[in-house]
Amino acid sequence: MNDSAEKLDIFLSCRRALVNYAAQITQDRDRAEDVVQEAYLRLHPLQRPELQAIEQPVAYLYRIVRNLALDMRLSEAREQRRHAMPPDWLLPTLVASPEEACLHSDELEHLSSALADLPEQSRRALEMHRLGGKTLAQIAEQLGVSLATAHRLVRDALVRLARALPGDDTRDQQRD
Repeated sequence: MNDSAEKLDIFLSCRRALVNYAAQITQDRDRAEDVVQEAYLRLHPLQRPELQAIEQPVAYLYRIVRNLALDMRLSEAREQRRHAMPPDWLLPTLVASPEEACLHSDELEHLSSALADLPEQSRRALEMHRLGGKTLAQIAEQLGVSLATAHRLVRDALVRLARALPGDDTRDQQRD
């Protein structure tokens, strides 16, 4: 299949059947027409010169139409799902009760106080790791310490912050 006119003749001879085939997949005749036109463009030598030696052009066209139609259906389904469920930032948030808000505020105060009480190097290591997204190797390099020391600094800071959180007494008694 070397001649552009020959490809056009083959395309025109099976165009109606290709549209019917695509319409079965897309469930829409207009979209099926678009799919078939796109299939021809993919077959045309100006678009794809490496396709000069297609042995079964009709089968190749059917394969192109099938793939394009399925891609279109999947794309539309994704789009419908995206519009059906709004993004998380549009969903209403649950308002905490005044008691919960007070508890969270107290916990934040404890954490803030515990963070301020950390040794400078531990606090910096924790901030770099948890807030800055740095790896332990980057922290070690920046602080001028070994990798093991950087790990220890972050771990110790996390342990101190966890202990600073107010917990109920039964949990503390269960650990003993």
